[in-house]
Amino acid sequence: MKLALIGGGMVGRCYGQAFAAQGMALCGIWDAQPSDDLRAFAQQHGTPLHTGAGDWLGEADVVISAVFGSAARDVATAALPHLRAGALYIDMTTADPEDMRRAQALASRAGHHFVDVAITGAVNLHGAKTPLLCAGAHAPQAAELFRTLGAPVQVVGTQPGDAASLKLLRSIFTKGLEALSVECLLTAERQGLRAQLHDILGDIDQTSLRLLMESMVQTHIEHAARRQKEVAEAQRQMQQVGIRPLVLPAVEALFQRTAERQAHTPFKGQGTDAALEWLDASAR
Repeated sequence: MKLALIGGGMVGRCYGQAFAAQGMALCGIWDAQPSDDLRAFAQQHGTPLHTGAGDWLGEADVVISAVFGSAARDVATAALPHLRAGALYIDMTTADPEDMRRAQALASRAGHHFVDVAITGAVNLHGAKTPLLCAGAHAPQAAELFRTLGAPVQVVGTQPGDAASLKLLRSIFTKGLEALSVECLLTAERQGLRAQLHDILGDIDQTSLRLLMESMVQTHIEHAARRQKEVAEAQRQMQQVGIRPLVLPAVEALFQRTAERQAHTPFKGQGTDAALEWLDASAR
């Protein structure tokens, strides 16, 4: 089986090296501005370097695109006409989900198989064993390839773009939590309370994340006005120790939006589904 790489950054080199170690031949690498590291990598594997798409792509059974997300659609558009019939095109970029679906349509018309693969961990830490999400009609085929590298892989849908969407949804949670953690721990450190803070948050460790999120959404509407005041007080505490809050003002704005709608259109439903339906009207 032959592999072509599009994008020779850390991700491309990581998976190229891993598949080569499994016996897959690297038939070419496309990178518009190859780095010294990539040149050394190509020389090590005896692999031709290219600065654009071309007939050389027709040698590949599998093509992995690991470019910047903003370039993913243009790269796919340029590459797909050169692929042999039935080739597997794996997009590992953090591209717009709609761009994934458009690229899939192009691939389908050309007789190729397009799979959206989202990386959900740090490749610099875990290498080719980083967890992945796969979406597309041929996602199981791509998943089997990555499992040969020891990667935990979940097939999350038959529609390309679903993996990219889920990765971005995960980012809403993880990056938001990261930003809140920075503000919270900075404030706790200034107050000399960081160790005690971890102790009092111990109850959260005992709750499943799914139940915690659902509980927060279910109780959010009824308690938004009171919680808004608590968030405002928390900001004053940060300011007292010399920290300018950036995340909490946005948190307060969300609680205020909910409280104002609750005052005019009281929520009368029950459960997460009803709460999300009611919240959706004020989020537009």
